[in-house]
Amino acid sequence: MTKERIAIVADSCGDIPAEVVQELGITIVPLQVIFGDKHYRDGVDLGSEEFYHMLMAAKDLPTTTQPSPEVFIGVYEELLKSYDKIISIHISHKLSGTLQSANIAAQEFDGRVITWDTLGITGGAGMQTCAAAEAVNDGATVEEVMELLLNIRDNTEMLFSLDTLEYLRKGGRIGAAESLLGSVLKIKPIIIVIEGYYHAYGKARSSKKAIKTMLDYFIKLHRERPVKRFVVGQFVAEEMANYAQEVLEKEFGIKASINFVLGPVIATHVGPGAYGIAVSHY
Repeated sequence: MTKERIAIVADSCGDIPAEVVQELGITIVPLQVIFGDKHYRDGVDLGSEEFYHMLMAAKDLPTTTQPSPEVFIGVYEELLKSYDKIISIHISHKLSGTLQSANIAAQEFDGRVITWDTLGITGGAGMQTCAAAEAVNDGATVEEVMELLLNIRDNTEMLFSLDTLEYLRKGGRIGAAESLLGSVLKIKPIIIVIEGYYHAYGKARSSKKAIKTMLDYFIKLHRERPVKRFVVGQFVAEEMANYAQEVLEKEFGIKASINFVLGPVIATHVGPGAYGIAVSHY
């Protein structure tokens, strides 16, 4: 029996570095960042460094939009010329309409496209995507990959800290984290992702205290149940991310899967000075 050829598709909100995308053979469908009347494909027309300079110079905060079903249909049609099945892995449906677009497109392909809701964002979603691609490259079946995705999703924890909640607020995605607003001048909010959405975890009076709170949280988790993989990411907070990586690699006894820079779409909603950590016990 011939082995099924499986393609892995993901959206750009997983913030997987380009070299990892290429190495693992992942197809990325970019979301878009909109400055005024100009549309930029996340990570294609606009990278993180250029985006930062544009963001700092912009009078109004840019907006973001998901790919249309037609875009996904085009990607799926092209891949299915060479592959038997596609697993299409996406940012939480509670934070973006991307999965809905993918679901609409998938209906055109008679079960050959399977979509997956990571219930995650940025590195949390990217960690699932990379694990799926690695499994496919190692010869896993569709069923085995879907089981792996479920296990990682169900065993992932993510915290991130922001310099300010203003970007989340302006982007309309603050949700249950709103309780952190305005209570203390210059606070550093700490956000936890639970079931695909942002929630307030805590707040600190300085970045130093915020990173300590986050690291203590993950170290305690690891001592209760060993961490099997983790990622760190940042946008204009490289020093904090590198420090977190160094501490956690020593504590966990494993290397970080990825240390990445947030792409323009996610950075639109969290702003400069954001950094986060996602870990999986599976």
